[in-house]
Amino acid sequence: MSTFWRNPLHWPVPIILLACCSLTPALAQDSDPGVIRVGVNLVLVDATVKTKAGQIIAELKKDDFELREDGVAQKVAIFSRDEIPLNVALVLDLSDSIGPFLGPLRDAATTALAALKPEDEVALFTFSTEAQLRVPFTRDKREIAQQINTFHAGGATNINDGIFDAAKYFLTAPPRGRRVIILISDDVGTDAGGQGTADIVTEAIAADAVLYNLKIPGYNSPGTLFAAGLIPGLVNIRKVMEQTGGEIFDVQDVARLDTVFRALIERIKTRYTLGYYTQANGAEGKPHKLDLRLASSFGKRGHDYVILAKNGFYVH
Repeated sequence: MSTFWRNPLHWPVPIILLACCSLTPALAQDSDPGVIRVGVNLVLVDATVKTKAGQIIAELKKDDFELREDGVAQKVAIFSRDEIPLNVALVLDLSDSIGPFLGPLRDAATTALAALKPEDEVALFTFSTEAQLRVPFTRDKREIAQQINTFHAGGATNINDGIFDAAKYFLTAPPRGRRVIILISDDVGTDAGGQGTADIVTEAIAADAVLYNLKIPGYNSPGTLFAAGLIPGLVNIRKVMEQTGGEIFDVQDVARLDTVFRALIERIKTRYTLGYYTQANGAEGKPHKLDLRLASSFGKRGHDYVILAKNGFYVH
């Protein structure tokens, strides 16, 4: 009998990674078509493909990719683009410096989240001095925007626990699709919380969650910015993004918040998902290297195009 699967991965932090990959059982349909059930081991690799100038390369086909595990070519059995449902955890900064932006953010969330598919689910976390789950996963995107309208800003900026708690929450839920954490913050941490960067990276990768950052301008005094730079243990957001395969979307002008937020949503919808069946097992106790690139007709990776894709996985 099949059972719900919980991700068994525990990644060694020193491995440098660049997008979403997971060792997961095969996808099987249930009464809920988004639920993943136990089957054989299937490695899923999420990838973003760009030109050297940063433009997204769209309309690629399965045969345009080459995938190797430990140097051995693999047969791609699963290939999709915006077909697997999304699970999105919004992690919203509610510290003092964000207060003036909550109104525009609510409006931007209303339009941006409307671009998700009906089966996509969104959860909402907030953080200031402490992190808190406000809305569990729901397909009602309007509820998320309405909740943002009720919040009041105040307190410190504990980004560490905000990201960590979202990743931990993913681990408690049955996997229903691709997992994305969107951090909405000015990225000026003032409280290191209870988890460091290494722990956050480990938790996010174990949860198969990719971190994206919607960086909004905040009202921070020069003194606050200086003091934040002296606080030990603050999460290295860029490192978490690099090792989980995410990107930063910088909102330098609040008037462009809606446009940038919608661009971020479109980006997470246009990632390619490739999957292959692996013979790897936890008894081997070693990391396995992944090499994803385009066919030789596209040129050389890193020279003619860029692929954001993890370069390995570890079976616990």
